[in-house]
Amino acid sequence: MEPSANSDPRSDEALVDAANAGDPAAFEALYYRYRDWVVRMAYRFTLNRDDALDVLQETFAYLLKKFPGLRLTAKMTTFLYPVVRNLSIAIRRKQRRYVSDDTIAEKTAAPPAGGAAASRAELAAVLAVLPEKQREVLLLRFVDGLSLKEIAETLRIPEGTVKSRLHHALQTLRNDDRTRRYFGT
Repeated sequence: MEPSANSDPRSDEALVDAANAGDPAAFEALYYRYRDWVVRMAYRFTLNRDDALDVLQETFAYLLKKFPGLRLTAKMTTFLYPVVRNLSIAIRRKQRRYVSDDTIAEKTAAPPAGGAAASRAELAAVLAVLPEKQREVLLLRFVDGLSLKEIAETLRIPEGTVKSRLHHALQTLRNDDRTRRYFGT
């Protein structure tokens, strides 16, 4: 039976300390606590479940190599995010070299007309138009619920840059008719 994400009551810091001391159960607890989060983040970048699972594996292989000696000076997600992001981008770049024109055409085909699925598809299309850095900040803020300070720490950029990217992303969304239709404004 697989442990649940909350089966180990220890804090991330305590688990990292235990893993540094050689406790394999502590590393396993970190894995189960963050695996779903890593897959969600990886999927956000790769848009492919298999690639997201590859990123999951590579992320925890990377984390395992950090023991003993890892010092957790921020949230675990703040530590993991750049790893997931960089691995996802590397996989996406690698995949682009092998993508045929037919595959690109399939992914850019128009969504079916009508219904909530079409509205969500339109909203996804609007988000896809945003520059990657703006979309990343927008998703970290409104999907993941990170504060501006946490986003700045996670992306290793000044908080003012986070605010600027968020402002520009929101302005683009406000000015797009598809966004207004989706939210009924």
